[in-house]
This record gives sequence, C-alpha cells and structure tokens, in this order.
Amino acid sequence: MKRDRRHFLGATAALTATLAAPTVWGQGSGRPKVVVIGGGAGGATAARYIAKDSDGGIDVTLVEPSRDFYTCFFSNLVIGGFREMASIRHSYGKLASEFGVNVVHDWAIGIDRDAKTVTLAGGAVLPYDRLVVSPGIDFVQGSVPGWDVSAQHAMPHAYKAGSQTELLKHQIEAMPEGGLFCMIAPPNPFRCPPGPYERISMVAHVLKERNPTAKILVADPKEKFSKQALFEDGWETHYGGMIERLGPDFGGGNVSVDPAAMTVDIDGEVNEVAVCNVIPKQKAGRIAELAGLADETGFCPVVPATMQSRMDENIHVLGDATNQGDMPKSGFAANSQAKVAAMAIRGALTGSKVFPAKFTNTCWSLISPENGIKVGATYEATEDKIAKVDGFISQLGEDADQRMETFVESVGWYSGITTDMFG
Repeated sequence: MKRDRRHFLGATAALTATLAAPTVWGQGSGRPKVVVIGGGAGGATAARYIAKDSDGGIDVTLVEPSRDFYTCFFSNLVIGGFREMASIRHSYGKLASEFGVNVVHDWAIGIDRDAKTVTLAGGAVLPYDRLVVSPGIDFVQGSVPGWDVSAQHAMPHAYKAGSQTELLKHQIEAMPEGGLFCMIAPPNPFRCPPGPYERISMVAHVLKERNPTAKILVADPKEKFSKQALFEDGWETHYGGMIERLGPDFGGGNVSVDPAAMTVDIDGEVNEVAVCNVIPKQKAGRIAELAGLADETGFCPVVPATMQSRMDENIHVLGDATNQGDMPKSGFAANSQAKVAAMAIRGALTGSKVFPAKFTNTCWSLISPENGIKVGATYEATEDKIAKVDGFISQLGEDADQRMETFVESVGWYSGITTDMFG
C-alpha cells in the first residue's frame, strides 16, 4: 500500500484547520523559505545560523509552542541544588530581534510533504522550500507497564525539563526519613546516555544532606551504561551503601509500576516507594512520526553529510529524533548537527559554499560537588552513518583538581552553547 504523505494530528485537527480557512503565510516575499519545527538545541541553532549566515537572504520561521525553553542538559543540577530553574530558562527574543527569525509560538500539527507546507494548531499554514524538524523525544506508551503520561504527576519522568524538573525536585526534598527513591531507567537508545546516572548522583547528594538514611534503587533494563565505572566509583566513594542498581540479570528489565499505590514491582518483588522517577522508552517527537519521517526504530534515518531525511530530501531532521549512527542523543550533538544542516540548506538555497560535514560531542556529568566527569568524541559523515573517529573519557583515579577543572569546563560549555543557540 502506498503511504499517504499528507499527515495531520488526527481528523479533528485537520477538519478544524479546513473550516478555519487557514492563512498561508509568507506568500510573495521572493526569498527562499525555511521553516524550523522545535526550538531546542537543534532547532534554535539551525534557525539562528541559517538566518545569520544568509544575511537575510533566507526567510526563517521557527515554530515552538513554549515561550521559554528549559534545557534538559543541566536540569539534573537543578534537582541536585547546584543551579536554580531560572538559570536553565531561555527565551527566543534575540533570535527575533537580532537575527530576524520569525518566531511563532504554536504547535505544528501536520506536514504536507507534497505541497511543502506545515499546518499549525492555530490554523496557519506555512510554506517552505526546506524544512528542519527537531522535535526532540516522545515516550513509547506502555513501555513501563502501569505508567503513561497521565501518571507523570505521581511518578514524574523529568526528561523534558521545566515543571517536571521542579516536581521531581520537590518530591525528593519531601521524602520521609528513610524513604526509598526508585528510578526506572530507559532502554537504549535514549536522550543523554549519562543523564539518568548523573540524576542518581544528584538525588544521592540531596539525600545525603537532608535524609541520610534514605535509599536509592535503580531498575535498569541495560547490562551496561555510559561512564559506568566512573559513576559506580563515585557512588561508592561519596554515597557508599545508599545506591543499589538492578540490571537485567537481577530483574531490572522486568518492571511494572502502580502510581496510585506508589509501588514498583521488580521481577515479582513489590517495593513501596516514596518517589519514583519513571524514564520510559523513547522515540522521535510525534510530528516526525506523523510526517512519515521515522522508521521501525521510532527514530528518523538521515543522510549524514547534510542531515536530510532519507524519506524526503527537502526535510532535515536533527538531534534526539534522529537515527544517524554513532552520535549520542545530546544537546551538544544536536547543536553540532544543526550547523551541518544549516550549511547544507544555505548551499542548496543560495549557492553558498558547503564544506565537508564534521561533528563533535562531549557529555559532562556531575557526581558530587565539584566532581565532574566527561566523555566525548569527534565524528565524520560516511555514506551510511555518522561514524565515530576518535574519543576520550575521564579516567578513574583523577585527582580533585582535575575533576574540579572538568566541572568548571562544563559550566563554561553551558554558557557557550546556550549563547550559540539563542544569541
């Protein structure tokens, strides 16, 4: 059966858009048009670089429902008490005022790949010559039996930063003395591979200070995880006896939850929990799925040299939503991919020079105060995938000065990448 390439968010949304006689924006401007869906590390960076480096030669529209963006990276430090929520909140004002990006706060609900238009929840229709899709992640419903998004208040995921971050932080701080914190870790692939384990470190830091008899239990479906030896060494050094991780060999892959009863069943053993952080299996953001850009993995295959969708050469997909090869799903990776895509788009629409694609990534994590670790690599575009060229990782036994230097480096990176994203 031939796949229908005109996708909308259900019949009601499509009917509403039709009855509203939607306005088609940007007619007759004469400039090539780029629409960017998603204002995170991939989308905001792409919008800024396309607008800035084309010097007004390309009409750029960024579609993002939230007026403020909270970075998922560094949100664990908010949970740990090392940063305030305000420090990870960013606005889109400079993209509009300094770079001429048309920022539209609305939901993209449909992509018509034949007509090359994006339909918004408010009824507007945006034409494009090139489309950038950077929608982040959504969760696979049913991947943790007993949990869906309707239970995110009782058992928060906090894997999309903002109110969920604040909720989880409050729950941890309000835990009864000697209570149990449980994390349901996600299967591969997922956003920010070290993220769950940095979060465990931050939870342990809070509990060590506020509730030292509390315990932490991690139910993990994976045999191993990013920077495992470094995290486990740090946990033993700073939080000895507080943290227990159950991998698949010990039931960590056979888990269900009951949000109403606040219980977690791990391989038939029921545990009463004070706080449960459920991080489900993940897939590309919903709009990518609706547009037919995702494959059987739930993520979107791309051409590595340009980040073009393998389903549609007029669409570029970035960041966590991609199935691109060796790069992890991280803010740094999305930012790096966005610059490659922006250069390719400018070249296609204005004839500017396009240089060979190069990618880099580093993931920093904090284990305890001023005890930072990192892992990273450089990558190149091959015909089949973004391929790792070389890499580095913090070493066991590093002294306090080295770990402090790594933490300071991460703070500088955060300032730099958010400026690169938002101006």
